[in-house]
Amino acid sequence: MSASASVFSRSFFHGTRADLKPGSLIVVGHPSNFTEAEPLSWVYFSGTLDTAIWGAELAAGSGKERIYAVEPTGPIEDDPNLTDKKFPGNPTLSYRSRDPLRVIAEVTGWQGHPPERLQQMKDGVARSRAEGAEIID
Repeated sequence: MSASASVFSRSFFHGTRADLKPGSLIVVGHPSNFTEAEPLSWVYFSGTLDTAIWGAELAAGSGKERIYAVEPTGPIEDDPNLTDKKFPGNPTLSYRSRDPLRVIAEVTGWQGHPPERLQQMKDGVARSRAEGAEIID
C-alpha cells in the first residue's frame, strides 16, 4: 500500500505513553514494548482505534496512556507481526514504516479494555516472552 493512497483513504492511530504535541514526529529507534531486543527499526500504527488502544495499554512506562491520530511521512506496509502470524488479511489494519509518523492530534475520550481482558493480554505477552517467541519482526 502506498502512503499517498492510504493517507487520503483512512485515519491512522498510534498508542503510546509518550506526551506528544501536534506536529511531533514518532521516529524509529525506540525500544519495543514486547521484547528486550534492540531498539526498533520500524514505527507501528493502526487503522483501527481498538488496536491503538492495545498499543497504549501495553506500552512500557508509567506515563498516561495516549492515542494519537497520525499520518505516515513515507511508505508503509502491513505489519507482519500480526498480519502474517496471527491475523491473515490484516483485519486489525496494523502497519509499520521506517519513516516517521507525524502527530495530527491526540484522541481523547476513548475507553480502555476491561481489566480482566487487559490482564489476559499482558499474561499472553509475558508467556510469549518466556517461551522466547519472536514477537517483533
